[in-house]
Amino acid sequence: MLSKPPMVDIFALAVSHGLLALAVWRLLSRDDLYDEGRSAPRRPFGRRGRKPDA
Repeated sequence: MLSKPPMVDIFALAVSHGLLALAVWRLLSRDDLYDEGRSAPRRPFGRRGRKPDA
């Protein structure tokens, strides 16, 4: 008798691989990936619209 594959393991693999694929896709779609001469300063992640603390 064949047993069912563990659903949690398949779901965990699908989620982790999906997130990795999303990260690669976002990294490859960046404009500064192909421009070595320009290194524009970038804002830190998650700090949009905040003023720096004095």
